[in-house]
Amino acid sequence: MLAPDTTLGTALTKRGVTRRQLVKFCSAMLGTLAMPDRYLAQTVAAITKARKPVLVWLQFQDCTGCSESMLRSSHPDVADVVLDLLSWEYHEVVMAGAGDAANKVLDRVAKEEKGKYIVVVEGAIPTAENGMYCTIGGRTALDIATQMCTNAAATVAVGACAFDGGLVRANPNPTGALGVHEAVPGIKVINMSGCPHNPVNTAAVLVHYLTFHDLPDLDQYNRPLFAYGRIIHDQCERRAHFDAGRFVTEWGDDGHKKGWCLYKMGCKGPQASFNCPIVQWNDHTSWPIRAGHGCIACASPRFWDHMSPFYDRLPSVPGFGVETSAGQIGVGLVGAAVAGVTVHGLVRTIWPVPYPANAITPAAPDAAPTAGKEN
Repeated sequence: MLAPDTTLGTALTKRGVTRRQLVKFCSAMLGTLAMPDRYLAQTVAAITKARKPVLVWLQFQDCTGCSESMLRSSHPDVADVVLDLLSWEYHEVVMAGAGDAANKVLDRVAKEEKGKYIVVVEGAIPTAENGMYCTIGGRTALDIATQMCTNAAATVAVGACAFDGGLVRANPNPTGALGVHEAVPGIKVINMSGCPHNPVNTAAVLVHYLTFHDLPDLDQYNRPLFAYGRIIHDQCERRAHFDAGRFVTEWGDDGHKKGWCLYKMGCKGPQASFNCPIVQWNDHTSWPIRAGHGCIACASPRFWDHMSPFYDRLPSVPGFGVETSAGQIGVGLVGAAVAGVTVHGLVRTIWPVPYPANAITPAAPDAAPTAGKEN
């Protein structure tokens, strides 16, 4: 067994990981972080020399979906994360210890590794009735989270429930469930929202922390900009069908079989920010919209309340308009092009034609739908 102060470089060597493999892994993480290659040498050096950081993974009001997402990931393989990158001291799903022995691990880490360890929180934290709705070893989730998060170097809240309460906080929220940053205010926290979180993004955050000893740039919800800085609609592989007025209108219709836009079926992509279309899931093989289902904005704040019913259309998004057919759009573009040639004497037209001047203003990412949905 390796000593607690073992460097990552030593741990990787003992595991038979070559420098070439390490460089490839770091390059993939920089790609996910949207950082240029000039940081590759610095990242490789930092990973090699860094002391293996202690990590504690806490679970409260959750379905274990985020743990399952991490455990089923092969990029990086969870075994490599556990054995090479982190000293994983506590995680109820995978640890061998139980009872008092397991509970004492938390006390030891909070005392001996104060200000140096990383804590990952999965699940919401109930606050009603003094937190009685979730207890572990006779202690409330609120008590455990307060102890471990306030003494940690950083807290990573994975999944919708740890982010803002998720499903258990949805109206009427009988347990008084809250996200980590609300239940334990004042801590250094990064929110990896999503239902579940994407393990590629979480691994990238850990690599960033090991390299720069700090968290990546965050948005107004304390989510990393590299993962939540762009609207899904702008990254979607079906965006061209939206612009052309080609929409699925019934599950299983010809448009659905051809991969047309799912906006009319309730897709919330125009108001959701996430990098699902880029990193995808299951070893970069697919993501919900590619699989034929609309986005439900699972990474957006309070999405269970603000984005449901999930199959109702959003009120409006920029573009040609969902009531216009692809044929009508084509005729309109041709007419505009002919008019442009006539008026300006141009010998050619520019394609594609930009959105009309009266196009609807884009909705703010992750904003709750407004009243007055179109029919």
